[in-house]
Amino acid sequence: MELWGARLYGNPCRDCEFDWSLTPREAIAQIGYVPARYAALVKGRRGDERHPELDWNVAAYVSHVTDNLRNWAERLAGARLTGARQVPGYDQDLLAQARFYNDVPLAGALWSLRRAADAWVDSVSAALAEHVVLEHADRGVQRAEDVARNNAHDAAHHAWDIERILAHADRSTAL
Repeated sequence: MELWGARLYGNPCRDCEFDWSLTPREAIAQIGYVPARYAALVKGRRGDERHPELDWNVAAYVSHVTDNLRNWAERLAGARLTGARQVPGYDQDLLAQARFYNDVPLAGALWSLRRAADAWVDSVSAALAEHVVLEHADRGVQRAEDVARNNAHDAAHHAWDIERILAHADRSTAL
């Protein structure tokens, strides 16, 4: 079984300091705020800023968070609406290649993030109300509340990645 969540990242997360003890409702509130948080974070930026230790640029991280929210919203909705609990893993790097994440215009990525976050909030709220449980191919049992926390962490962690990228870009231009 694949390590995930606090077992993998620590509590709080060793990198972004995400606190895994948040409630599912707090996770939903955090995701509801993600589009505004990301928009403020990248205001006045191009989206092509990079960090030498990371494969993706700023717009790519926004696109990844968008796809992750969409993917989990769809999986929870599918389980809730049909009872189909089995879900596969997915390769985020293959998805990034297929969607050319590093070439997505930042404004388009932010537009898409808003829609994905709204759909995710609706889907996760409904899944929590109906106590949806998924069987993930690599992670095992994933309750709706686990998905809520995992996805809130993903969004928080990648906001931290974007902050690192932008700080590096600012240092590079100051030289």
